[in-house]
Amino acid sequence: MLSVIADASVRAELHADLDELAREGARRMLAAALEAEVLESAQQRWRAVNGPHLVALVRAGARFDKGVMVERPDDVQEVAA
Repeated sequence: MLSVIADASVRAELHADLDELAREGARRMLAAALEAEVLESAQQRWRAVNGPHLVALVRAGARFDKGVMVERPDDVQEVAA
């Protein structure tokens, strides 16, 4: 059964709750849309690892440029973290 809310304070509280519900829904929708957009953008740049034998080199600090290992000059000192 539906009833009409005559009390102004209850009506204002209900209005505030509905506004908050709408804001929360909009916030979640925007967050999901942004997440999907970022994921799509990242997937366009991802590459499969086609050199699993190189993973150990990367973990050891080797640098690659366009798939080719870049040699460091002898005079460059590696800084310990």
